[in-house]
Amino acid sequence: MKKIVSAFFIATVVSLITLHFLNQRQSLVSPAGKPKPKPLLAYTFESLKQTTFPQSQITLGQEINKNPDFYSQMFYFSVPKTPNSTQMEKVSGLANIPKTPGIYSIIVMFRGYIPQETYKSGAGSQPSASVFAKNGFITLAPDFLGYGESASPSANSFEERFQTYTTALTLLSSLSTLNTGLEASYSGTIKADLTKIGIWGHSNGGHIALSVLAISGVSYPTVLWAPVSKSFPYSILYYTDETDDQGKAMRKVLSQFEDDYDTEKFSPTNYYQWIKAPIEINQGENDQEVPVWWSTDLVKTLKKNQIDVKYLTYPNSDHNFLPNGWSNAVTNSIEFFRENFATQ
Repeated sequence: MKKIVSAFFIATVVSLITLHFLNQRQSLVSPAGKPKPKPLLAYTFESLKQTTFPQSQITLGQEINKNPDFYSQMFYFSVPKTPNSTQMEKVSGLANIPKTPGIYSIIVMFRGYIPQETYKSGAGSQPSASVFAKNGFITLAPDFLGYGESASPSANSFEERFQTYTTALTLLSSLSTLNTGLEASYSGTIKADLTKIGIWGHSNGGHIALSVLAISGVSYPTVLWAPVSKSFPYSILYYTDETDDQGKAMRKVLSQFEDDYDTEKFSPTNYYQWIKAPIEINQGENDQEVPVWWSTDLVKTLKKNQIDVKYLTYPNSDHNFLPNGWSNAVTNSIEFFRENFATQ
């Protein structure tokens, strides 16, 4: 069963159906001949590639968990409400910072889907982040809009999905302000090495990471755990067998989206050739949420585009690398980051 990832898509069906009927109503009252607004064109990969994302000051907040080796505390930054908008929205996240004075590499972490009603800052990434911090990395895991202490996302469920890209891209643009935030809290005893930045993504967070790498063209070493890597909207439709109607309502809403937009312009698979970063892909062979063949195909595609990729599989391991692959996956990830940072 594909319950972990599919929950994200199932949870959005009701709001998507509502959006569908609101769009129908709007079309009935629109003046004849007036072009229908298409605001989501701002989120095509081509448009986002041409967008300049602002530098927002990263600030540190309260400490959440006590640990002898690292500080685990909230951080905040602001993101544009829409691409190129001057209206900014608050986003929270969880940072892990080694306690020993020094200069540390940065790992930006994108989690997979977790229901809002059970979500806490750092959920989905904190187990790995804790190990990274103990091994001398600063980690930053954004909550995304609608989660943690962040502002609400767009009421349009498709735009909410695309806002994960703009949030991630704004955070990357804002990393240059991190040392100012660290200075305010630790008086310069702890600093971030802005020349050594990596990305980690699991499941849908892997999808976000792949999309951000393509759009931004950054060369940050990236580790992906069981990434959702197939085309849009297939990457949504794949999970609709978990719904009572076998995806009938979802297909209707997607059909409405396709009436207005070319889905190919929103599909990351069409833009993987833009990626410039070295990538390590970790995949459990017993994963039921992200089939192993997805990652195998992704590796072939990346290699075809001459992208540096390392592929590791874990026998008898599921989507979360259980029961026996998790420790090896974390160790391999740390080694990958260290090897790549050493050459920078």
